[in-house]
Amino acid sequence: MPHYRRCVWRLFWLTVLITGPAFALSPVQVTVGSATFQVEIAQTAQDRQRGLMFRRELPREQGMLFVQPPGPAIFWMKNTYIPLDLLYFNSDRRLLQILADVPPCVTPNCPIYPSQTATVRYILEINAGEAARRGIQVGDRLQVTPESSLPLSSNPLGQ
Repeated sequence: MPHYRRCVWRLFWLTVLITGPAFALSPVQVTVGSATFQVEIAQTAQDRQRGLMFRRELPREQGMLFVQPPGPAIFWMKNTYIPLDLLYFNSDRRLLQILADVPPCVTPNCPIYPSQTATVRYILEINAGEAARRGIQVGDRLQVTPESSLPLSSNPLGQ
């Protein structure tokens, strides 16, 4: 039976790797300072758990925006093959913290990257170095187009 479970597990991950891009979330435009990106929005627990795992590339003008209930944010790079910048925003969409050049991790024990505050609502993942290259700074505001893409209540969609 354990062999059967391993085979099913491997088949599951192979399916995820093959079909992952086919299930990509609808992109929206976000602007931070003067930098604009096309991003997928991860609002459900399942979307947030998967994030950018298993992707081999991310165009410079793209990223992923995570929406969570306000609170501390803890990210890791498990099975993420792309180095990223992590940008933590509060409920007012003000940039609180930038974690630059977070390395990928494909080992069993990956480090975690917690926020410095307990008021994080949005997390933007973009290619490593893009925040510095585009002049993004703590205090910049996150703008989303269309605005209806983000939940307006304190509980994100999918909760």
